[in-house]
Amino acid sequence: MLKTNIDKLVKQSVQGKIHHPIQSFPYRISGDGIPNVLPAIGGITYNVKVGDCAFGWVGDHVEPGVSIRNENKNENVALNLFSCIGNEAMVISGDAKGAKGFVTGKHGGIDHVLIYFKEADLEKMAIDDKILIKAYGQGLQLLDFPEIKIMNIDPDLFLKLGIKEIDGGKIEVPVTCEVPPYLMGSGIGSSNSFSGDYDIMTLDKKEIKKLGLDKLKFGDLVLLKDCDNTYGRGYLKGAVSIGIVIHSDCIKMGHGPGITTIMTCKKELIKGKITSDANIANYLEIK
Repeated sequence: MLKTNIDKLVKQSVQGKIHHPIQSFPYRISGDGIPNVLPAIGGITYNVKVGDCAFGWVGDHVEPGVSIRNENKNENVALNLFSCIGNEAMVISGDAKGAKGFVTGKHGGIDHVLIYFKEADLEKMAIDDKILIKAYGQGLQLLDFPEIKIMNIDPDLFLKLGIKEIDGGKIEVPVTCEVPPYLMGSGIGSSNSFSGDYDIMTLDKKEIKKLGLDKLKFGDLVLLKDCDNTYGRGYLKGAVSIGIVIHSDCIKMGHGPGITTIMTCKKELIKGKITSDANIANYLEIK
């Protein structure tokens, strides 16, 4: 049994509202230089959900489920910092008041928190409905592995992942795949990894297919090789990070499925165990 400091963590409310999709320019230019008009970030996305494939959608940076934010900048920073994947979310205004769901990701740049709700609840929601999140998880530690930093994940979800201590003073984490560092793009160089995400670049379709990354699903756990997310996002030989797929593939150069980090270490103390079931939809029993 992994020892943690879960009994010392603080659970606190944060809140946002469903954010209208925004678009300042009609076209999104693909990596091949082709202009496209496509659905993208924000709003309520009715037919894209956690567990679905992140590829093949006629869209760009599509966020499954509900996208929320605050217009007050400082409040939105707090919403994005303290919300963790797996946190309980509840609608507190509008026709869907009382409906409950789960945080599924945090999207940088637009600074959205993404939330899963049941389809019947989505049908009752509207832009500007308020959603409260029980923020819980930042500061989580593995007491016997101080060099491994945990972030952005609800402690109860963390305990369901099936992480094991293995020989050599390391831990083993179920993941669907391993991603080489040369594919990490937009978001790299960020000053912190406690909010937002960074993208797997997918313009090289042959390489993506060869590595099996074209099968990635929203909610998949992935291992990022030689990627350090301790105090920002960058390359470090031997570093290992674990993240979760939070938004769809993209057409833009340097972009692709977004990854919110949940674990990182500057040393090779984290090993991945490849399993097709390593998806938060399974751990949270999302159907």
